[in-house]
Amino acid sequence: MFRQRALDQLKSRRAAIGSASALVGFDGFVDTIVTPVGLRRSAGDNFTPIATLAELGQRISAAAGKSTNIELYPRIDKLGGNGPIMANALLSAGARVTYIGAVGEPAIHPVFAAMAARARTVSICAAAQTTAIECNDGKLMLGQMRCLDEITYDRICAVMGEAAFHAEIAAASLVALVNWTMIPNMTAIFTALTEHVLPKLPPAPDRVYFFDLADPEKRSAEDLRAALAAIGKFSPFGRVTLGLNLKEAQQVAAALGCGTVSAEEASLRATATAIRAQLGLHTVVIHPVECAACATAAGSACVPGPYTAKPKITTGAGDHFNAGFTTGQLLGLDPEACLALGVSTSGHYVRTGESPSLAALETFLANWR
Repeated sequence: MFRQRALDQLKSRRAAIGSASALVGFDGFVDTIVTPVGLRRSAGDNFTPIATLAELGQRISAAAGKSTNIELYPRIDKLGGNGPIMANALLSAGARVTYIGAVGEPAIHPVFAAMAARARTVSICAAAQTTAIECNDGKLMLGQMRCLDEITYDRICAVMGEAAFHAEIAAASLVALVNWTMIPNMTAIFTALTEHVLPKLPPAPDRVYFFDLADPEKRSAEDLRAALAAIGKFSPFGRVTLGLNLKEAQQVAAALGCGTVSAEEASLRATATAIRAQLGLHTVVIHPVECAACATAAGSACVPGPYTAKPKITTGAGDHFNAGFTTGQLLGLDPEACLALGVSTSGHYVRTGESPSLAALETFLANWR
């Protein structure tokens, strides 16, 4: 059984996580999680929510030519952004983390304080803002992110020093560069790293370079292909992993001409294999809600996930999958076990709202229902 095999590998290697170091960047959001109000009965949370995105869409469409007022009931302000959420989960797993990103100006924003207390944290600009509307069938992320235009290679070097930035990369076991979609200059950063930085650093063939595009729907297919080509140029310098949810996999497959993608196991395996081969990457992983699949040079793997119909939180689930999967890679687990850690980390988070330690992950992996 795949869970027992993953547990056996994790238990024998978990102590190594303390020597693993991760460099993560470069976004940062203050996320306000809200529930859309359908019918209010009295003050506070005494209301019936709008249960689905479809119902919310109907409410909005009905206002065309008129107007409407939709109340968004705030649940919590929390650390947000693909990078900070992934970094926080890696910290909980026991890795040493350096975070570089948009986490506050002139001072680090309070929602990032707990992360900054545990990780070396370098802020390069103000944090962006997201209102996350969560419904039973999905979430709608409304972002204000003009500050992310300031994130460039030159800006990073100006804030922390070029030599210090290069030293952080050289010391990292994992370099996770995420949220390409919302950072307009990210492709240029990729190019600067592969052309001007990595060739000058000591060889590190086992270093993991992890990339998460973060829903490229609003970017052109031409931009997406350019980013994917830039990601492929990291391959001479280490083990390159591209992480995709189902929608992202469909967008990447369309841009590359790899055909259609569904959540069926055979389709996920075939698509991950095709994308990996076309881009020349070490690993491509695709994680729909119900399962996850990946492809490496050794072949493909797929595991089911611990799906729950009533999650406590969904915003950040994919970032927790990424943290779990890359934790497995850092520990040298096989691809199936990496997938198991990914779905378990995400599954624990959506049920509890908390990032699991490796001990909590072992318990969850052994007992999920």
